[in-house]
Amino acid sequence: MTDLKQLAAEIFPDELVTHFPVQVLDLPYGAGKFALITMDNGFDHTKPTTFGPGGLAELGEALDQVEALAAAGTIVAAGVTGKPFIFAVGADLKGVGVIQNRDQALAIGRAGHDAFSRLRGLPVPTFAFYNGAAMGGGVEIGLACTYRTISSAVPALSLPECFLGLVPGWGGCTLLPNLIGPDKAITVVIENALNQNKQLNGPKAFELGIADVLLEPADFITESLRWAAKVVQGEIVVERADFDRGEGWDKAIETGRFIADMKVAGASPAPYRALDIIDAARSGDVDAGFALEDDALADLIMGDELRAGLYAFDLIQKRAKRPAGAPDRSLARPVTKVGVVGAGLMASQLALLFARRLGVPVVMTDIDQERVDKGVGYVHGEIDKLLAKKRLSPDAANRYKALVTGSLTKDAFADADFVIEAVFEEMSVKQQVFAEVEAVVSAECVLATNTSSLSITEMASKLAHPERVVGFHFFNPVAVLPLLEVVRAEQTDDASLATAFGVAKQLRKTAVLVKDAPAFVVNRILTRFLGEVLAAVDEGTPIEVADKALAPLGLPMSPMVLLELVGPAVAAHVAHTLHDAFPDRFGVSANLETIVKAGKRSFLTWASGAPEVDPEVAALMTVGDTPSTAEQVRERALAALAVEIRLMLDEGVVQAAQDIDLCMITGAGWPFHLGGITPYLDRSGVSEQATGQRFLEKGVASV
Repeated sequence: MTDLKQLAAEIFPDELVTHFPVQVLDLPYGAGKFALITMDNGFDHTKPTTFGPGGLAELGEALDQVEALAAAGTIVAAGVTGKPFIFAVGADLKGVGVIQNRDQALAIGRAGHDAFSRLRGLPVPTFAFYNGAAMGGGVEIGLACTYRTISSAVPALSLPECFLGLVPGWGGCTLLPNLIGPDKAITVVIENALNQNKQLNGPKAFELGIADVLLEPADFITESLRWAAKVVQGEIVVERADFDRGEGWDKAIETGRFIADMKVAGASPAPYRALDIIDAARSGDVDAGFALEDDALADLIMGDELRAGLYAFDLIQKRAKRPAGAPDRSLARPVTKVGVVGAGLMASQLALLFARRLGVPVVMTDIDQERVDKGVGYVHGEIDKLLAKKRLSPDAANRYKALVTGSLTKDAFADADFVIEAVFEEMSVKQQVFAEVEAVVSAECVLATNTSSLSITEMASKLAHPERVVGFHFFNPVAVLPLLEVVRAEQTDDASLATAFGVAKQLRKTAVLVKDAPAFVVNRILTRFLGEVLAAVDEGTPIEVADKALAPLGLPMSPMVLLELVGPAVAAHVAHTLHDAFPDRFGVSANLETIVKAGKRSFLTWASGAPEVDPEVAALMTVGDTPSTAEQVRERALAALAVEIRLMLDEGVVQAAQDIDLCMITGAGWPFHLGGITPYLDRSGVSEQATGQRFLEKGVASV
């Protein structure tokens, strides 16, 4: 058996150790005494409880006490719960980076199983009281218990391991399908994890059968103990369902593989390893399942996909909250009213977001009353939808509706502190809009543009106060994608920029500071990427071959589906902008121009339910006679990406490669197992082949 304290001292001396004090309580109704272990790292809910080797050693000592109490007949039951608002959020992921070899990784996997299995082996019933957030190993220590209660106020419960590049390795893949069935287990382990780590709340976890009873939060522990007493006394009997362990289980695994293929296309091994273990769990042989979990953990911990996933997770958790290069927050000015120029779909989405997040008046303008009414009507309609889904109270809905108004004149912006334009992507139009706004607003009002590719310096150049202009580039759909590219033009001052970052934080967006360079970050990278794929098509590569070329990366959508989402006209516009700036690297596809002129929305048709090349589009195209293979298209596109990212870093478009990755994850949905993009380019060797150097040092996002 591994000496956990020695392992902790050797590889993880900085662990924030979780403690496991044991209390012996009297159960209600004279049911007997109950040993309650409370998992607590000594900090409040802002530092959630985790398991590292030192913590697991302390859990072992707590279980020594409980085993002795049970053996002496002192207690009739035992249980675990968490500190206020937190049950436990699993393994301490900071410890993964310090694991040096597979033996150490295997030891950590086995240590968790050894500790949790002691709960399963106690001679008295055991209970988990899920009082707060529970993830990963936190869920799994509960699965090791005989029974589970859950608070209706639990905001988040999940097994997120496959999202990061791991498997639920302390019982999740083995115990969960035997508790709730393989279909529901695959929803939690595979589908939710790969759906951007979707969380369950308390009622949903109860509905799935993860917990046996749902209790109110006000007196949750008291009510849990009452429920436990009735179970101990036999007044409550919990029935466990059995499941079809033949064809039904096969079907569930097949569905799981389909979901994994849709999400990662074989590019990350974790969900497939998890499915193999869930498949084996049908035998009911828990020890065999745990051995499979141990091996999977050991292999994946020593794999680059997990390290890239943890790097990406760290970007989201830390770098996103402290934007690199942003001015001092104290320089930000308060924003008490917002103006939105335009009332189209994007402008309307922005107005709704500003009203909900800032809680200040938002006024929209456009060139005629019909457009203004349509924009305000859209916002009110979206608020009604949220009300119908019970995501807003009637009072909140009425308040938000009252905040959003329309006007035909920009005089309505006179007392605004922040005005954003979302009008037609044409420089002269945007310059005119800003000139009209500047004429009525105060000298300190920030003027923001949602342009996706135009020069903000040029846009501000004719104003009396160009220093107040910032880029504020959102991604569509605004409510879903977290990224906000905050662009500093040549004359933007620190106070305006700090105000923009302050607003971004209030909007709950991931703000990344970007230099005023053509197409900024995400659109520049995607346009270079798409440009190489379309160039291969123009040369004669079949569309379906070019479209599947990047499948091994496990991107959220293929190039042609992405093009359809962006819109060929928008893609062509951005391509022209970048071609004008960098003609040697950015071309404009002749066939893209052709389908734009023909009014086509895509190279594809979905008439059969699956994407296929649109025969009408194929008939319009003119192609060369030098086709490429899928591998050649992939190599070409990746090399181009590496070159472009290196040039962007050399130009100072962002502070570091980490910001490129943060942008691609939060603005384009690129997966965690790639680490965004630069870790993948490094580990595949493309970085050094194309540019002569890595983007990140070895050990950052890699083993």
